[in-house]
Amino acid sequence: MRVFWFIPTHGDTRYLGTSDGARAATYDYFKQVAVAADTLGYDGVLLPTGRSCEDAWVVASSLIAVTQRLKFLVAIRPGLSSPALSARMAATFDRLSNGRLLINVVTGGDPAELEGDGVFADHDTRYEITDEFLTIWREQLRTAHEGGTVDYQGAHLASKGGKLLYPSVQRPHPPLWFGGSSPAAHTIAASHVDTYLTWGEPPQAVEKKIAEVRAKAREQGRDLQFGIRLHVIVRETADEAWAAADRLISRLDDETIGRAQTAFSKMDSEGQRRMAALHGGKGRTRADLEIYPNLWAGVGLVRGGAGTALVGDAKQVAARMSEYAELGIGTFILSGYPHLEEAYRFAELVFPRLPGRVRERIEAPLSGPFGEVVGNSYLPNVSQS
Repeated sequence: MRVFWFIPTHGDTRYLGTSDGARAATYDYFKQVAVAADTLGYDGVLLPTGRSCEDAWVVASSLIAVTQRLKFLVAIRPGLSSPALSARMAATFDRLSNGRLLINVVTGGDPAELEGDGVFADHDTRYEITDEFLTIWREQLRTAHEGGTVDYQGAHLASKGGKLLYPSVQRPHPPLWFGGSSPAAHTIAASHVDTYLTWGEPPQAVEKKIAEVRAKAREQGRDLQFGIRLHVIVRETADEAWAAADRLISRLDDETIGRAQTAFSKMDSEGQRRMAALHGGKGRTRADLEIYPNLWAGVGLVRGGAGTALVGDAKQVAARMSEYAELGIGTFILSGYPHLEEAYRFAELVFPRLPGRVRERIEAPLSGPFGEVVGNSYLPNVSQS
């Protein structure tokens, strides 16, 4: 079970939908979150993409030198840049980070944002462009290891004598990750990617989606891995966790929710439509928003994309993760508010309960104190929980 965290390049907060308790999106803060994730033992971090965020490639590149093992899941946007340029960027990042790059393929879901970026293709055409983009991108990186050039002529994209001189560390290319809920998206996943991502829907819906994508991939002789994107609110007791969930949305008003939902309704993303359907934009109580045991849709009232959170004590959160893992989910990409504090809470409370996740404890003689020394003389007891 791999666990990733999130770099909040679009800002962070204690209360959704308001500047109360807000935290500035600065490099120093990104660095704090990245170093915390690295030292706590997270496998990687996702950097979001879009006009609401600082650029993912610039931020991720700046964090290579301050981390040691952390992998970076960074977006490429077919239609916004050429496949050859994106391949060179990926190869350079992979070399400079010594193989710590993962690629998040984002086809896009907000037509207004895409038009502002100069992309005017409709939903299905964007997936046609993505198919051609990934065909060229993968071949550019493959041939960099083997020599040769790339010639390709598609309906939307072309390459004539394309050549990448300096290869990536990872062969044949940094792994491709991708999420999408439409039939066109499933076809792309089956044809090109290594890990298919879903947002945090109830297990029955996730199971169905995995089965559909897996079947399509196997028709092409391919096997995929699967991941899920969720928020998390974990505390020592379930009551504390649900109180924290209530506080997170306690300063929202109907106008703010309505404005957000109107914006989301204009998107042509099937995944966003499914997220919005989980809560309907109405109600703010636990009864309204707990759509499955410990699965809460409150974040999606005002946040686009991933809109659900695992809420509960450590045992409950670990149990829900294990339930998803039994369906085939191998990677959990998590986030929480504020991101720095929740990274620590999750690692300290939940990591010890996850399969294959043993938090390393360094003995005091080999390092500094593990916990605060008691009475200036005694080391604290090591918890067996």
